[in-house]
Amino acid sequence: MSVLIFLENWDGKFKKLSFELASYGSKLAEMLENDAVALTIGNVGPEELSKIGKYGISRLIHIQGPEVDTFDSQMFTLLISQVVSRINASVVLLSNNNTGKAIAPRLSVRLKAGLGAGVSKLPLEINPFIVYRKAFSGNAFAQVVLKTTVKILTLAQNSFEVIENEKNLVIENIPIPASGLEAKTKVLEVQKQTGKILLTDAEIVVSGGRGMKSPDNWGPLVELAGLLGAATACSRPVSDEGWRSHDEHTGQTGKIISPNLYIAVGISGATQHLAGVSSSKYIVAINTDKDAPIFGAAQYGIVGDAGKVLPRLVEAYQQLKAK
Repeated sequence: MSVLIFLENWDGKFKKLSFELASYGSKLAEMLENDAVALTIGNVGPEELSKIGKYGISRLIHIQGPEVDTFDSQMFTLLISQVVSRINASVVLLSNNNTGKAIAPRLSVRLKAGLGAGVSKLPLEINPFIVYRKAFSGNAFAQVVLKTTVKILTLAQNSFEVIENEKNLVIENIPIPASGLEAKTKVLEVQKQTGKILLTDAEIVVSGGRGMKSPDNWGPLVELAGLLGAATACSRPVSDEGWRSHDEHTGQTGKIISPNLYIAVGISGATQHLAGVSSSKYIVAINTDKDAPIFGAAQYGIVGDAGKVLPRLVEAYQQLKAK
């Protein structure tokens, strides 16, 4: 029996999210007294593949070829299910991002497997198999019992630490089946955003709300984000007013993110907004209203006007870097 960990790659590169999955999967395999086997699909070089061995993985299955250069949820589901049968996997682990959310339900139906979506801890028990996940936009938690022979888990981003545990990695390249695979997705054009950190990739996000008062006041926020190497974001009212692009809108109706640090400036903390950012490791809130809901979700808070606080933060950070 094995734990199969599907590791997504981005243009042939792994990200921190991949290493979180590998760390979680190797620890889960130890709990089950099973082997941890990683799987990646697409064109990835040997040097990049070898990085996975640092996180407790001793076997990596690699599937590559022009047929899988474009992500197609149906095709990837079929390939993963074939690997599940090949290695007799009892648990399949994916990320709880857009890719994982597209594959996991399909995989659940194909394998007749129970699905634990968005887990944030190792299983509370093995027999019965009980997993922990947040519910109601992070305001509660649920304990989900999975009773099927094969179980599928999707791991919430930034919910498990990256643990280095060097192993002698064996890379196994397996061929794409000659038949039965036909991509349903056809890419006609690719447009990539350049010169800006993507919200979904950012470790730090600085976000502004209506408390910024005007689009003309965004300078210090952008400057702070630049100093921190952070992405910029905004609440829905800001994007609706046209102050910032809709690409920066975070929340239940925008982008759902899980950075290590989320700095909320002039954001009151409506339920819809918190639903999209509550998985952040640390939240820092800046607001003039000491009773704003955002302070209830934040680990650190500053009660003050953004127009005065932001320049002070920029100055303080510049002094710190100068030392």
